[in-house]
Amino acid sequence: MRWLRKLGPLGPLAILSVSIPPLSGLLLLGTMNRLGPWLRDVQEPGLVLYLAGFTLLGGFGLLPTYAQSMLGGWAFGVAVGFPAALAGFVGAALVGYALARRISGDRLEVLLAQHTKWNAVYEALLRSDLLKAWLIVTLLRLPPNAPFAASNVAMAALRVPVVPFALGTIVGMAPRTFVVVYAGAGLATLDLANRAQTGWFAAGLGATVFAVAVIGWMANRALRKVELAAGVTPQEASLD
Repeated sequence: MRWLRKLGPLGPLAILSVSIPPLSGLLLLGTMNRLGPWLRDVQEPGLVLYLAGFTLLGGFGLLPTYAQSMLGGWAFGVAVGFPAALAGFVGAALVGYALARRISGDRLEVLLAQHTKWNAVYEALLRSDLLKAWLIVTLLRLPPNAPFAASNVAMAALRVPVVPFALGTIVGMAPRTFVVVYAGAGLATLDLANRAQTGWFAAGLGATVFAVAVIGWMANRALRKVELAAGVTPQEASLD
C-alpha cells in the first residue's frame, strides 16, 4: 500500500487495469454469438471496427485481451483473426504505454533509486542494448497468465524503449493469442452433436494449450536466470 500511495495516479491506474477486465470480459463472452457474426457479415468495416475496439478498449484496460482475441477468431477465423488480434495487441499496448508513461512521470524511477538491488535490475535489464530489452519484454509477455494491461503500465513506468516494447509484444503474445483465436474460431463452427468433430477440436485445443504452457514455463525460467545474473536472489526480489 505504501508503494501505491507513492506512485500517485499510477497506482489507481494499475488497480483498474487488473480489476475491470475480468468483468467486462464476461460481458463480451456472453454476447459473442451475436457480435461475432455481425462483424463477419459487414466484412471490411467489421475488421476495422474490431481493430479500433481492440486497440482502444485494450489500451485503456477496459477489456481483457483473451476475450477480444476469441472474438477475432469467432468473427474472422484463424487466418484473418490471428493477425488481426496481434495487430490489436500492438495497438493496445502502445495506447496503454503512452497513457501510463504520461501519468507516471518519474515517480517509479525515484522509488527504484531508493532500493539498491531493484535499481540494479532496472539498470541491467532495461537500460541495456535494444536487443536485450526486446528479449526481456518477450519473456515477460510469453507466460499465459501474464497480465497484459498491468504489464503495459509497469513497462511504460520503467521507460522501456518503445521499439523493443512493441516487437517484444508481437513475439511474446503470439503463442497465447493463437490458442485463443483458434478456440474462438472452433467454437463458432462447432457442432456439439458431431462427436468426431468435437473430439478433434478438444484434442487440438488441448495440445495447443499444453505447448503454450510449456513455452510460458520456459520463459519464467529464463527470466529467473536473468534476475540471478543481475545479482538478485528470490528473497531479494520482494519489494518493501
